[in-house]
Amino acid sequence: MILIEKHILTGKVKDLGELRYVCVSGTDDETVWNDMIREHHYLGLGSIIGQSIKYLVLHEGVAIAAIGYNRASKSIGVREEYIGWDVKQRMSMLKHVANNMRYLIMPNIKIKNLASHILARGTKEARSEWERRFGEKLYAVESFVDGERYKGTCYLAANWQYLGDTKGFGKVGNKFVFHGRKKKYFIYIIDRKAIEKIRLESNRGKKTVYPQSPTPMSEQRREKLMMLEAMEDWDARLLADAGVTAGSVRGLGNDLTKYLEWYGSCFARSEGRDNLLLMIKGLLSDLERKSIEPIALRYSGPEKVRSLQQYMGAKKAVDDDQLHAMYNERLAGSISEEGGMINVDGSDFVKKGKKSVGVARQYCGAVGKTENCQAGVFAGYSSSIGYGLVDRRLYLPESWMGEDSKGMRKECHVPDDVKFKTKVELASEMINETVKADIFKTKWVGADSFFGRNKGFLDGIPDGLFYFADVLYNMYVYKNDDIVVGAPTGPRPVKILDIASDDNIIWNRVILAEGAKGPILADEKCVRVTERRDDCPGNEAWLYLRRYTDGKLKCALSNAPADTPMSEMRRAATMRWPIEQCFEECKSNLGMDHYEGRSWTLWHRHMLYVFIAQLFLIELRLKFKKKPDSNIVAGSNISGSRYGKSQCKNF
Repeated sequence: MILIEKHILTGKVKDLGELRYVCVSGTDDETVWNDMIREHHYLGLGSIIGQSIKYLVLHEGVAIAAIGYNRASKSIGVREEYIGWDVKQRMSMLKHVANNMRYLIMPNIKIKNLASHILARGTKEARSEWERRFGEKLYAVESFVDGERYKGTCYLAANWQYLGDTKGFGKVGNKFVFHGRKKKYFIYIIDRKAIEKIRLESNRGKKTVYPQSPTPMSEQRREKLMMLEAMEDWDARLLADAGVTAGSVRGLGNDLTKYLEWYGSCFARSEGRDNLLLMIKGLLSDLERKSIEPIALRYSGPEKVRSLQQYMGAKKAVDDDQLHAMYNERLAGSISEEGGMINVDGSDFVKKGKKSVGVARQYCGAVGKTENCQAGVFAGYSSSIGYGLVDRRLYLPESWMGEDSKGMRKECHVPDDVKFKTKVELASEMINETVKADIFKTKWVGADSFFGRNKGFLDGIPDGLFYFADVLYNMYVYKNDDIVVGAPTGPRPVKILDIASDDNIIWNRVILAEGAKGPILADEKCVRVTERRDDCPGNEAWLYLRRYTDGKLKCALSNAPADTPMSEMRRAATMRWPIEQCFEECKSNLGMDHYEGRSWTLWHRHMLYVFIAQLFLIELRLKFKKKPDSNIVAGSNISGSRYGKSQCKNF
């Protein structure tokens, strides 16, 4: 029989050593759990109906705490509003939510931060035990806190989210009766992607309603936010591009605050939300250098610099995975549409020092030569509505992964489970994760020439999607007419540039978009060819060529079916290249390459904050931009009858 600790324990959590969690449900020691709760918990033991699991937390073999979970409450207003599921979904999915129905640390245990420590570990234990016992994966855990007795601080410290108060009703028999004892409602999301999928399915066909941060705001914090909102130091270039009029600028500060409330649940404390606002406001400002120090100095003074630096590099300062998921959900809500495209491309950052994470002498696309730099791989999404960045990965060269670089990895806080992956592997990983999340409606995968010339990458595109991949004009393909089965000699490959120069295939003039000075024009050719694989003919593909008025030539191959309309190929091309515009905007105007720090966390967090800043601009564009001339369709053909079947030549 497990004994209960009767002596007073003081000190720090680290002094306790390893705590042991013992599931006592259905064992003789369950009576120990029951006795502890009955005697020391303010609710007593009560009746626990249905499936449940009970844990004793042991220190040196003696119980110091008890924690238990049972099935979730059937109806909670703030939870239903947060998740967004309908009644049918809730009834079928509620089995994936558990309720932390009791939690007790013995009153003689006086150790600071122990409560949040036990709670965090208890959630992990419950997740595996719940699935083992009941055969259901947990997506979330909830709990109710009596606000008159407790503030729920330990839940916030363990990264739970406070969603608001219950309405003071309880179920008596088959009816809900008002008892007036409102409780604070907390939730911990275990499987963010599962919850986002539920929310997305529920919102299909509905107007997106963004949740508001439920945490009460102090008067001091309110005044600080009002001061930030009132500062009209926006980057004029960004506002002009978004179509913001002079009369609309005054309300942008308030618009930004409301926009960032969407991410409020990712932060356990108001300081985190304030730092997010600080950074995004800085990235959108007219600061010449949009790194941490100038941003902190402008908006909070010298005393804020150090704390903002620490925040941006601290792994536990914010739930980055949740923040990323919520960003993607909002981006998808803004620009996702049928037939959209996931894009992958690289973007590199020149660095002078040698101690920043991933820095090495390697080819740098930003300067077009080998340079001391960091290499990033990015995924974006494009549609006819707009474009934005979806994910990012920092490439770690092989020189960083050896045993002799272990010290550098530790200094830069590279996670121990990070292994060497090529840029192609990183790109494929992001594509597969984005497709699996099922948030963005996707038909195409776009890639720049680095990935487009990698046959393994192209072959690994998820089933059901078509690639539209950039290639170089000096790459070789085969003309279909030159491939003769049984011929004594193999076909002769030709350069793509030769096809571009072939006068037998007419260039067709198209309108790409309506610019400030009139239509933006380009010429195009699109023909069927056969890919070259290991000096032999491979699969048939579309070769799409676009020539701009400045003479610049773009070339791409696609595995889209032979009967794909040329209008669809043109649309794919139009969706492929905006990711380059993303990089241009993010680097030139949003400080993408202005970050100053060495750590793994800071690089990824800074990039994500740039994404969030750009999404604010995307939403401004959708709000303020004039609709295009109804007589002009982006990418439309203006070559008349010349663009007929005869020009879709089958080589």
